[in-house]
Amino acid sequence: MTTSADRPLDTGLAALPPSRSRSLPRDLTTLVRPGQFPKNLLVVPLALLDTQTAPPGLLGRTAWAVLLFTLASCLVYVWNDLYDRHRDRAHPTKRDRPIASGRVGVPTATAFGTVLALLLAGAALFGPVGQWWPVVVYLVLNFVYSRGLKHVPLLDVFVVASGFGLRVVQGHLAAGTEIRSWLLVSVFSLCLVFVLGKRRHEMATGGVAHRPALRGYSVPYLDHLIGLCACVTVVAFLINLQQSVGTPYANLAVLGSTPFALFAMARYLQLLHVHGKGGEPTRILLRDRAMVVTTLLWALLLGGTLLAIHYR
Repeated sequence: MTTSADRPLDTGLAALPPSRSRSLPRDLTTLVRPGQFPKNLLVVPLALLDTQTAPPGLLGRTAWAVLLFTLASCLVYVWNDLYDRHRDRAHPTKRDRPIASGRVGVPTATAFGTVLALLLAGAALFGPVGQWWPVVVYLVLNFVYSRGLKHVPLLDVFVVASGFGLRVVQGHLAAGTEIRSWLLVSVFSLCLVFVLGKRRHEMATGGVAHRPALRGYSVPYLDHLIGLCACVTVVAFLINLQQSVGTPYANLAVLGSTPFALFAMARYLQLLHVHGKGGEPTRILLRDRAMVVTTLLWALLLGGTLLAIHYR
């Protein structure tokens, strides 16, 4: 039964003071989580690593893939917040989200989601690449996830990690490059590390009440899973690198990348286990100085190797 206390939360902006109504553009921006957009930038361009020569339009098609998944993720965030608005109101931090707090009403959020869906459909139908099935699979998975799979232990983290694998596939389809199995394995296992790390952080800081799936985990169990996935990530990435880089530079790329890969993974695990971080993996990757410096040096090494291949 809906009480009078609940009605203002679902009736939209009319129930809010005028000063808060004027913040609608800001609330709609918050609703689509712009801080999560770098996830698309970090994963899709991996397809470019498999091309030694840049065919015409490569960057434009890859940018299209980034745009496609950015719009898709925005749509997913909107409908997740719509579906979870009642549960979010009982959460200490999620209750401040635009829909749960009532700053954005259900009709407004629904209209906003419809606009995003139309933009996504237009970008897919009239874009430069005809194959956009990974986006459709991503939307279906997230719809099923929000309707129940998010409450099933293990399936919840595997569905989230699959979304990043689909980004890689879409990037390769856009770039017209071969999809390498070891690259998919490394991306999938790395995303499992981050998602499991986020679950561990949630358990350590807030318990299991706000996320039913957490009842199927324990901190020691998550530690074992994170360690397992971290090992698979490093090994799979180095195998993919060796297969991608032509001789005689493959050994140089693998040997040079090994300390960077191990250090980057060790740094993330240090932040997770020692410093109690892990709730926002994207923030860690972009703002932690040690991680940023490691990534830049690693990129210089790989960039120099690719240049050596191109001009040999």
